[in-house]
Amino acid sequence: MARGRLRPAATFLLFLNFCMYAVVLGICGWAMNRTVNYGSVGIGGQNKATPFLIMFSLIAGAVGAASCLFGLNHVRTWGNDSLPAAAAAASIAWSLTILALGFACKHIRLHTDSDRLKTLEGLIIVLSVTMLLYMGAIHGAMKK
Repeated sequence: MARGRLRPAATFLLFLNFCMYAVVLGICGWAMNRTVNYGSVGIGGQNKATPFLIMFSLIAGAVGAASCLFGLNHVRTWGNDSLPAAAAAASIAWSLTILALGFACKHIRLHTDSDRLKTLEGLIIVLSVTMLLYMGAIHGAMKK
Protein backbone atom coordinates (compact mmCIF):
# COMPACT_ATOMS: atom_id res chain seq x y z
CA MET A 1 0.00 0.00 0.00
CA ALA A 2 1.18 3.50 -0.82
CA ARG A 3 -0.19 4.85 2.46
CA GLY A 4 2.61 3.54 4.65
CA ARG A 5 5.43 4.03 2.17
CA LEU A 6 4.86 7.75 1.58
CA ARG A 7 4.82 8.78 5.24
CA PRO A 8 8.63 8.74 5.70
CA ALA A 9 9.07 10.61 2.41
CA ALA A 10 6.50 13.22 3.45
CA THR A 11 8.18 13.58 6.86
CA PHE A 12 11.61 14.07 5.28
CA LEU A 13 10.30 16.61 2.76
CA LEU A 14 8.43 18.45 5.50
CA PHE A 15 11.58 18.73 7.63
CA LEU A 16 13.65 19.78 4.59
CA ASN A 17 11.10 22.41 3.56
CA PHE A 18 10.90 23.83 7.08
CA CYS A 19 14.68 24.18 7.29
CA MET A 20 14.87 25.85 3.89
CA TYR A 21 11.99 28.20 4.68
CA ALA A 22 13.79 29.16 7.91
CA VAL A 23 16.94 29.99 5.94
CA VAL A 24 14.88 31.98 3.42
CA LEU A 25 13.37 33.95 6.30
CA GLY A 26 16.84 34.64 7.68
CA ILE A 27 18.24 35.86 4.37
CA CYS A 28 15.15 37.95 3.61
CA GLY A 29 15.21 39.43 7.10
CA TRP A 30 18.85 40.43 6.61
CA ALA A 31 18.14 41.89 3.16
CA MET A 32 15.07 43.79 4.35
CA ASN A 33 16.97 45.21 7.34
CA ARG A 34 19.88 46.20 5.14
CA THR A 35 17.55 47.85 2.62
CA VAL A 36 15.71 49.81 5.31
CA ASN A 37 18.92 50.95 7.02
CA TYR A 38 21.08 51.74 3.98
CA GLY A 39 18.68 51.96 1.03
CA SER A 40 20.42 49.09 -0.74
CA VAL A 41 21.41 45.48 -0.10
CA GLY A 42 25.03 46.24 -0.82
CA ILE A 43 27.50 47.58 -3.34
CA GLY A 44 26.45 46.23 -6.70
CA GLY A 45 24.11 43.70 -5.14
CA GLN A 46 20.80 45.27 -6.07
CA ASN A 47 18.87 45.53 -9.31
CA LYS A 48 15.30 46.54 -10.05
CA ALA A 49 13.91 43.09 -9.17
CA THR A 50 15.60 42.91 -5.75
CA PRO A 51 12.88 44.60 -3.63
CA PHE A 52 10.20 42.38 -5.14
CA LEU A 53 12.30 39.25 -4.69
CA ILE A 54 12.90 40.11 -1.04
CA MET A 55 9.28 41.01 -0.33
CA PHE A 56 7.67 38.00 -1.97
CA SER A 57 10.30 35.59 -0.65
CA LEU A 58 9.69 36.91 2.86
CA ILE A 59 5.94 36.34 2.50
CA ALA A 60 6.48 32.90 0.95
CA GLY A 61 8.91 31.99 3.75
CA ALA A 62 6.52 32.99 6.51
CA VAL A 63 3.53 31.20 4.98
CA GLY A 64 5.68 28.18 4.10
CA ALA A 65 7.03 27.83 7.63
CA ALA A 66 3.49 28.12 9.01
CA SER A 67 2.24 25.49 6.55
CA CYS A 68 4.88 23.13 7.90
CA LEU A 69 3.08 23.24 11.26
CA PHE A 70 -0.11 21.99 9.58
CA GLY A 71 2.01 19.40 7.80
CA LEU A 72 3.55 18.28 11.08
CA ASN A 73 0.10 17.67 12.52
CA HIS A 74 -0.87 15.70 9.43
CA VAL A 75 2.30 13.58 9.42
CA ARG A 76 1.82 12.88 13.11
CA THR A 77 -1.78 11.64 12.74
CA TRP A 78 -1.61 10.59 9.04
CA GLY A 79 -5.35 10.51 8.67
CA ASN A 80 -8.01 11.92 6.43
CA ASP A 81 -9.03 14.37 9.18
CA SER A 82 -5.85 16.45 8.98
CA LEU A 83 -5.22 16.15 5.23
CA PRO A 84 -7.42 19.07 4.04
CA ALA A 85 -5.72 21.60 6.32
CA ALA A 86 -2.23 20.38 5.42
CA ALA A 87 -3.02 20.26 1.71
CA ALA A 88 -4.61 23.73 1.67
CA ALA A 89 -1.74 25.31 3.61
CA ALA A 90 0.84 23.58 1.40
CA SER A 91 -0.96 24.71 -1.76
CA ILE A 92 -1.01 28.34 -0.63
CA ALA A 93 2.65 28.19 0.41
CA TRP A 94 3.61 26.59 -2.91
CA SER A 95 1.68 29.25 -4.85
CA LEU A 96 3.51 32.03 -3.04
CA THR A 97 6.82 30.23 -3.55
CA ILE A 98 6.12 30.02 -7.29
CA LEU A 99 5.40 33.75 -7.30
CA ALA A 100 8.75 34.35 -5.60
CA LEU A 101 10.32 31.97 -8.14
CA GLY A 102 9.24 34.30 -10.93
CA PHE A 103 11.03 37.20 -9.30
CA ALA A 104 14.06 35.00 -8.60
CA CYS A 105 14.26 34.12 -12.30
CA LYS A 106 14.02 37.81 -13.23
CA HIS A 107 16.65 38.62 -10.62
CA ILE A 108 18.98 35.99 -12.10
CA ARG A 109 18.46 37.43 -15.56
CA LEU A 110 19.30 40.98 -14.40
CA HIS A 111 22.43 39.74 -12.53
CA THR A 112 23.60 40.49 -9.03
CA ASP A 113 26.89 40.44 -7.16
CA SER A 114 25.47 39.56 -3.74
CA ASP A 115 26.20 35.99 -2.70
CA ARG A 116 23.34 36.03 -0.19
CA LEU A 117 20.83 37.01 -2.85
CA LYS A 118 22.20 34.28 -5.13
CA THR A 119 21.67 31.84 -2.25
CA LEU A 120 18.11 33.13 -1.85
CA GLU A 121 17.47 32.60 -5.56
CA GLY A 122 18.73 29.03 -5.35
CA LEU A 123 16.69 28.24 -2.26
CA ILE A 124 13.50 29.54 -3.85
CA ILE A 125 14.14 27.38 -6.92
CA VAL A 126 14.74 24.26 -4.81
CA LEU A 127 11.78 25.02 -2.53
CA SER A 128 9.39 25.25 -5.47
CA VAL A 129 10.31 21.67 -6.41
CA THR A 130 10.46 20.15 -2.93
CA MET A 131 7.15 21.71 -1.91
CA LEU A 132 5.54 20.22 -5.01
CA LEU A 133 7.00 16.81 -4.13
CA TYR A 134 5.70 17.15 -0.56
CA MET A 135 2.20 17.95 -1.82
CA GLY A 136 2.39 14.90 -4.07
CA ALA A 137 3.46 12.73 -1.14
CA ILE A 138 0.58 13.76 1.10
CA HIS A 139 -1.97 13.52 -1.71
CA GLY A 140 -0.60 10.20 -2.95
CA ALA A 141 -1.30 8.56 0.38
CA MET A 142 -4.92 9.69 0.45
CA LYS A 143 -7.39 6.88 1.10
CA LYS A 144 -9.66 6.15 -1.84
